[in-house]
Amino acid sequence: MAKNWWRLLPAFLILGLMPGMSHQAALADSDYYTAGVVEFRQSILSLSAWSDALEGYVEIINSENASATDIIVFPESTLNSAGSTTFVPNPEDQINPCLSDPSFTVYEEFLVTLSCAARNASKYVVINLTEKQKCEDVPEDTRPCASNGLNVYNSNVVFDRRGVVVSRYRKVHLYGEAKNNTLLPELSTFETDFGVTFGHFICFDILFYTPAHQLVVEQGITDFVYPAMWFSQLPFLTAVQTQQGWAYANDVNLLAAGASRPSIGNSGSGIYHGRSGTLTSVMRQDSGERAIYVAQVPKYSRGRSLQKRVRRSMPKISSRQAASTTSFYMKRDYLENYESELIPFGVETSGAVNRTICQGSFCCNFDIAWRSLGTAAESGSYYSYRLGTYDGWRNEQRVDANYIRNCALFACSGDSIEDCGKLLPTEGELQQSRVTFTRLEIGVTYPESREFLLIPNSLLDSLLPLEPNQFEWSQHKPTEDSYVHEVRFALKASLEVSNLLTFAIYGNYYDNECTFGVGSEEEQLACGYKSGSTRLRILGGWLTMPLVILVAAWTRT
Repeated sequence: MAKNWWRLLPAFLILGLMPGMSHQAALADSDYYTAGVVEFRQSILSLSAWSDALEGYVEIINSENASATDIIVFPESTLNSAGSTTFVPNPEDQINPCLSDPSFTVYEEFLVTLSCAARNASKYVVINLTEKQKCEDVPEDTRPCASNGLNVYNSNVVFDRRGVVVSRYRKVHLYGEAKNNTLLPELSTFETDFGVTFGHFICFDILFYTPAHQLVVEQGITDFVYPAMWFSQLPFLTAVQTQQGWAYANDVNLLAAGASRPSIGNSGSGIYHGRSGTLTSVMRQDSGERAIYVAQVPKYSRGRSLQKRVRRSMPKISSRQAASTTSFYMKRDYLENYESELIPFGVETSGAVNRTICQGSFCCNFDIAWRSLGTAAESGSYYSYRLGTYDGWRNEQRVDANYIRNCALFACSGDSIEDCGKLLPTEGELQQSRVTFTRLEIGVTYPESREFLLIPNSLLDSLLPLEPNQFEWSQHKPTEDSYVHEVRFALKASLEVSNLLTFAIYGNYYDNECTFGVGSEEEQLACGYKSGSTRLRILGGWLTMPLVILVAAWTRT
């Protein structure tokens, strides 16, 4: 068969399977758009893996479940590999690979086919792939080049409804990947015909200021596409838990598509509407799947302030897909680095603790009450719980590190700290909750930083988080010119939870530079923070200097 057979597929097959063409696309003045995120079981790496994945992508784009969507997002690293890299058009050139001359072979066939699929289905399609670029095309990058003269990137590519490549983003924070970074980090966005501007980033990027949080703070982006192949880590960084927390903390729409092979730690997709929570999500715990999850996503309207957003309609909440087994491979955080205490449940029918746990100068206040659910059966498995505080770098080797200040309750399979961050087995044993929590509240004073994000972080034994209607969250400064934030995270009054794995405030300080109280007096002054009796503050271009400096300057004139 000719090499270009995939190019012919849209002509004789897709045109006969065009439910999307009858769908009325969202309009710029409508209150919502319809999005689909794909949970996709990746092919086992082989010479034909990209062909199998491509067939699965095209099938999903043209499926009945995808027919109503305006935009579809596929996950990270499930399409091609280092053995089948492709060049990608520069979005500024507005190139449509589907309409390129068949003899023009600079783009791999799967890129052409997906451009045609987006065009024939009339949808925005976001894919992630392994991209190649000639080093000579970036003369300003003087770093050493590979012997074959190519850079290789982990890249997102966005097709519009015509199949044109309208955006590209190359991953900044690689997760142990033998790929290249761009000379400078990219901030990539794209506009749509339904009146929404999207930003995008990839997987591990979500834990860093650049580019993910930067797009929110500096450009006011409210909607994001997010391909991931996330390796879930207990107790704070499982996939949906992380996605929902980031969307909530930033109050943005997040379209997250995850690779789906739970046996190696991959699953987790969802669509989230900021402070309203999850519109749809899934954490598979079987062999994985190839499926699209669809939701109507309310748009945001902005006032003059980037921080004041108004929802143009109330979201329609879809049911969430819960876990059914514990066949999910889980990584584990270095909880031994936490200052922690075991909660003393005892034999009483109820109990409570009020504790302050500090690590260095960082302190977390816990107010917790519980009710016993009966004595443990001999055949049962039960979680114990610890309260913990951590102020330091995430202890993960050979990848970019982020600094966190974490206050947490987390589940353990035994009484030792080494038993924490592990799931109890469910097959062959009866797993039950030993207690139900009747009150959960964490209070903490966080230092201000130029770049930081405070996130409500929770996880149930379904591997899905609590929703915003189940908890209370507040974050405020005691005074307008204060350099601290007072944060409270609590279980909703009258709500009881018996299947809890995590309840925490996850303070992400990224690189911990420009954090109040951190560094020398000179560094604090440079960052604009109080230092001793002096104060230097730069806000919106104006400068307030210590009185002694003003006086000295005046006496010299």
